[in-house]
Amino acid sequence: MSVYFISAIDTDAGKSIATGYLAKYIQQQGGSVITQKMVQTGCEGVAEDLITHREIMGVELMEEDKNFITCSQVFDYPASPHLAAELEGKSIDIDKITENTKLLADKYETVLLEGAGGLHVPLNTSVNAIDYVEEQKLPVILVTSSKLGSINHTLLSLEVMFNRGIQVKGIIYNHFPRKSEAIFKDSIKIFKQYLDKWYPNARLWELPFVEEGKTVEVTFDGLL
Repeated sequence: MSVYFISAIDTDAGKSIATGYLAKYIQQQGGSVITQKMVQTGCEGVAEDLITHREIMGVELMEEDKNFITCSQVFDYPASPHLAAELEGKSIDIDKITENTKLLADKYETVLLEGAGGLHVPLNTSVNAIDYVEEQKLPVILVTSSKLGSINHTLLSLEVMFNRGIQVKGIIYNHFPRKSEAIFKDSIKIFKQYLDKWYPNARLWELPFVEEGKTVEVTFDGLL
């Protein structure tokens, strides 16, 4: 049984797309896998990121989705989880997230727990996502991209995880938006150099640009 926490350098880095392709790859290797969403804001009902995962995986919504086991924390206001919950007069039930992960891990070989935004997104006034990851001792897969500023955000994320003793399984480099070939090549080089120095056992995987309505084949060597 393995549980991986899927985080990103910031919002809209492609974390949900990456999580879906990670699950699809594990399926293709014959593995038993399910995705879980830590907290979803900006929607109602089944978490929209889970719907994205299932579409990429090529499966219907699972029973655990319909029963809200894969995401029990859904808030309609599009904001940081702590604020979205507060605006509804609620709070994030962190113990429920842990309980649901254990339920899923009892049934599936691999659970991919997708966070909300970056590592320091607040879940409440005292706990950020990274605090939860550290406490639960979850290995992290970090999603980054070729946007301007991504080098800074990526290295900061890796450094804070290193300082907290958090295992990094790998980085997924999302090609979108890839407006500059020079930036793309340079970012890849810098990330590989950093991983070689601080996380020599971590992998760097690439997620090609995916046109809307289409899928691509993605390989995550060394994941399993």
